[in-house]
Amino acid sequence: MLVCPCGLDVSSRSLRFLADRLREHQCRIGSRRRRLPAGRQALLTVAHLRNGTTYAQLAAGFRIGTSTVYRYIREAVDLLATLAPTLDEAVRAASTKAYVLLDGTLLPIDRVAADRPFYSGKHKRHGMNVQILTDPFGRLLWASPALPGAVHDVRAAREHGIIDALEEAGIDCWADKGYQGARGTIKVPYRGRWKTLSAGQQAVNRSQAKIRALVEQAMATLKTWRLLRKLRCSTTRITTLVQAILTLHQASSDAG
Repeated sequence: MLVCPCGLDVSSRSLRFLADRLREHQCRIGSRRRRLPAGRQALLTVAHLRNGTTYAQLAAGFRIGTSTVYRYIREAVDLLATLAPTLDEAVRAASTKAYVLLDGTLLPIDRVAADRPFYSGKHKRHGMNVQILTDPFGRLLWASPALPGAVHDVRAAREHGIIDALEEAGIDCWADKGYQGARGTIKVPYRGRWKTLSAGQQAVNRSQAKIRALVEQAMATLKTWRLLRKLRCSTTRITTLVQAILTLHQASSDAG
């Protein structure tokens, strides 16, 4: 097999963060003999998450067995997922902001036509619905557990308790038309054809569109982790993967 080295367009802070957490974890569980040290295991994991590199390719590149690659990546991903912020923590962080932005994204999965619960009529493809909260600058604060793609955004927001949590904390939230009827502190554009809206309503919708553009940038940033562009794992693992990626992303974004 020919092995081609690849670059990783990811902050070295993310690698150091994961390597440090792995060393702490290995010390905690008393793990000694390892095919790869913590730094190499961190690199292995980030290569999988960032580039979507397969287990077989990583096994060849790191000269270890495929089962070992699977075990090391699963261990690191599970560890990162436990460090992801909860909704309560995200709301507390958001309480210091002027407002937050809410939107949903569909993470594509490889499913057949018979898997109707995972089919999104809006996007015309199979996937998992993930809700995202960002600050006014489009920085990621929180990512929800994944729900089947057929779940509408406003229903997902209700199931995750996002609407109630923001209302209880008194935090204003801007969202798109997919959240019509959410109420609480959720602010959505006016409905109706553009020509039927008043000049004031049109101005409000234009202003909201500019504000919400930042959450679209956050979605694009999340999907720079190429594994999320087409997930081929069990749907039960997708929440853990998203939370692990969120943790790494925030680790690379922190100033400290």
